[in-house]
Amino acid sequence: MKIVELELEDETIHLQTAELLVTSFADLAPNAWPHLQSGQEEVNDSLGPGRISLVALDRQRVVGWIGAIRQYEGFTWELHPLVVHKQYRLQGVARALVAELEKKVLEYGGLTLWVATDDEVGSTSLWGQDLYPNPLEHLKNIVNLNNHPYEFYQRVGFTLVGLLPDANGYGKPDIFLSKRLREM
Repeated sequence: MKIVELELEDETIHLQTAELLVTSFADLAPNAWPHLQSGQEEVNDSLGPGRISLVALDRQRVVGWIGAIRQYEGFTWELHPLVVHKQYRLQGVARALVAELEKKVLEYGGLTLWVATDDEVGSTSLWGQDLYPNPLEHLKNIVNLNNHPYEFYQRVGFTLVGLLPDANGYGKPDIFLSKRLREM
């Protein structure tokens, strides 16, 4: 497997990346990228200014994709998206993609990387709950019920930093994590 920057002119890789995004999120966030056209638009957007877009390839087949969006004058970057082909999960692909993205963000002068990860399908104890008036108390007691990715992010050094209740409809929160990339 090798990790490379997604190139503007490689239509085959673009299509594979869009297909991977749509199929991988179909069960987790069905409204995020519901069809191939929306996946292709996301891939195209990832090539714009202030963006980083990397793919993991296994013999010219896209097996993973990660991106980042420049924010806060480049000191902070949003990790968006991260996806790994079902057959390649739990083999270190996501971890390698995150590590490579961190290097790129550092090259651009970034200090912090953050990610928002939805719970639209009941993967955590936060789903289906009224998280007000004290969302952070709920976050402090979060339980992973069905392989939600927030624990993966914690394993690669991210920290839970916030919660946006009802971000995707009632009882469907966004969970925020961040990571400092270099010591001060």
